Formats: sequence, structure tokens, C-alpha cells
Amino acid sequence: MNDVWLTVHRATHQIGGNCIELTTADGHRIILDVGRPLDAPRDARGLLPTSLSIDAPSDGVLISHPHQDHYGILEDIPPEWPVHSGEPTAWLIRLSSAILGKSLPHIFTSWKSGVSFELGPFKVTPIFTDHSAFDAHMLLIDVHGKRILYSGDFRTHGRKSALPRRLMNAPPGNLDVLLMEGTNLGSDKSCISESELESEFVRLFRVTCGRVFVAWSAQNVDRTVTLYRACLKTGRTLVVDLYTAEVMETLADFGDLPRPGWRNLKVVITKALARMYRRTGRAAFVDQMAQHGVSAAKLAQAPSKWVAMVRPSLIRDYVIKDVVPNSDDAWCWSMWRGYLDNEDGASVQAWFADGGSRAAHLHTSGHASPSELRAFAVAMNPKHLVPIHGAAWDENADGFPPITRLCDGQPMACHG
Repeated sequence: MNDVWLTVHRATHQIGGNCIELTTADGHRIILDVGRPLDAPRDARGLLPTSLSIDAPSDGVLISHPHQDHYGILEDIPPEWPVHSGEPTAWLIRLSSAILGKSLPHIFTSWKSGVSFELGPFKVTPIFTDHSAFDAHMLLIDVHGKRILYSGDFRTHGRKSALPRRLMNAPPGNLDVLLMEGTNLGSDKSCISESELESEFVRLFRVTCGRVFVAWSAQNVDRTVTLYRACLKTGRTLVVDLYTAEVMETLADFGDLPRPGWRNLKVVITKALARMYRRTGRAAFVDQMAQHGVSAAKLAQAPSKWVAMVRPSLIRDYVIKDVVPNSDDAWCWSMWRGYLDNEDGASVQAWFADGGSRAAHLHTSGHASPSELRAFAVAMNPKHLVPIHGAAWDENADGFPPITRLCDGQPMACHG
């Protein structure tokens, strides 16, 4: 029998926490992503979907990109299950785990974009794409005459926008199923290009006579590049923390990316983060970064020189060194605005409000706009579109190919 079954264990009606299974009648199966729900408490365990069995073997777990909502419950997956990802993704997952004092026992096997490999009866072709996460991939799966494309997370307005557009111009033929994210459906999030965002940062840096503090994700490498380029254009120096510096060092071999040692780039080595690095056995990296370091106290001098990373853990050390925001400074939240409502976002916002600093929200989404989603889906021309990673699919289904709506844990036969 050549039956192929698709089960979305989680993410049919929510953003994040992706966990998808493809199974054949003869017992082979692969898992696409093992994501942590975005609303899960920070220290919560036992987050495996109840419909996912871990008692039977798996031919492999495929991680589309290194965001927690796509790999964050990997520690709950049997260690004997092989894990496949891009090489940078494996490095970033291990780096994030080490920072948290965890050690993953799984063996990672790296893939190359466009190079197919086999896991049992499954032929897997990773397709490098554009997303706010570095090393994001779509996954094309061929098995028993069925063809499934998993979009992972993607956009068409980042610094790698040519990648999904190239796929749209030459789509894989005869798609039976398109598993596609819909994060931005029903929203009006900014989806300007990173180049346009860079221009907005240049303007902000030029009109601010003091420091500019920016909150952004260390793993949003596109944003680090955007900020660094804006600093070069305005003569400012970008100041990052130890974790961001290590992300940049980790990815140094995978692209021409800014890293410690480059001009107009410094690493602020704060006491709290340095202590955490030493406690988790990473003291050598702290020592390595000393040659590229700048004391937090320096940020109180020559204020027009600096564009400094900010996060709650940095604020405590900034204050100790008399780095306190004032009305000459500006601060920018360069992440989804919704994160301002959580405890960390609120504390950052309050710190700058107390200092009277000018606020800006300069950001562009890591996900495709509603119009981009529709254009991509139409270009792929699947027989069935299975919505995932979205909370507003039901109200925004117009303009898409035929939609097959599933519930979490509901199996679907992949018919042609």
C-alpha cells in the first residue's frame, strides 16, 4: 500500500509550536519541526502534543529553522531519533541550549539547500528561504508518489527575498499538499523591506543628539546587519551583548556578516551576562571578547557615538555604570509590538519613559504579508492547502487555492 498520512499535531489554529508528522502505511514516519508554543511558561516541560507518539521509531526529525517555536521541545524527543537541519541551525540550537545550561544528546545531520536526501521512503529537498531567522528552509517531501511542500516560516521582503521569489517563478510541479504558515493573516504588521528599514534607522540616528538604544532579537541576523549598516552610514558604533556577539561569531563561516573585530562594532561585557557565561562553562568566550569590548561606563561618554543593544538583563548593569536614559536619547523597539505587553517589554519601556527618551518602533515582520501569502500559495498551485501557524485563517481564506482545514491531531490522507 502507498498510503501517506499527514498529521499536524500542533499549530493548525495557533501561531508557533509547529509539530507535523508524515507517516506511510508500512510504518515509516518523519517529523517536521518540534516547536515550543509561544505562550508556554518559560520553564514549562511536558509540552509534547498528546497525539504524537514517541514510543515508535522515527526516520528523522527535520528542523526548518532555529526559532524556539519550531525546535523548542527537542529535549523531549527520544535521543535516538536522528535530527536533520541546516548546519547553522544546529550550531545556533546548541548555542542557545548551552546558554541555558542544557545539553542536547541528539545527533544532528546537516543538509544543503537544493540537495535531496532520503530518510526511509521519504525524499527530502531543503529549500533555503527568507525569514528573520538565519538559515530558514522550506521542505519539499516526495514519498510514494505524493508531493508535500512545507513552507516553514518565510517572507519575501527581507535581505534574502530573491529566494522565495525564485521558487515562485519556478515552483515544484504537481504539489498534492502545501502546508503553509499564515502568521500575518488578519494583521497590518509592517512588511517593508530591510533596506527601507535601514533608511529609517539612518534618519533616527541622524536626528538623535544622544544615544540610540535598540531592543532586537540576537538571532534576527538581518536586523543586526540593518543596524550595523545604518551605523556605518552615520558614523556611529553598534554595541552588542555577549550573546549577540557569540551568535555573530558562530555564523561567521556562513556568510559575510558583521562580527566582533569589525570597525564600528563593540561588545559590552556586563557583569551579569559574563557571570552566566562563566557559570555555564563558557569563560573562554568572555576572555576572547575582551579585545573587542567596551565598558558600559563608556556609553555615558560621547553619547552621539553609540547605538546600544538594550534588554532587561542589560539595564541592571547599565544603571550600575551610570548609564541612564535622558531626553537627548532615543530608544527603539525593533521587534513585534505585542512583546511590549509582557514583563520584559514593559520594564524596558518604563526605563526609557522615566528618562524622557524619545520612543520609536522601527520594525518589519519576519513573516510574509497577507498579499505575499496569497501570491505564494497561488504560485505553488497545490491540490490541497493545509493552513498552519496562524490564528486568522478562517476569516481570511479568500484568494487562496482549495483549503483543507484540519484540527490538531487530525490525520489526513494525502490523496492526489
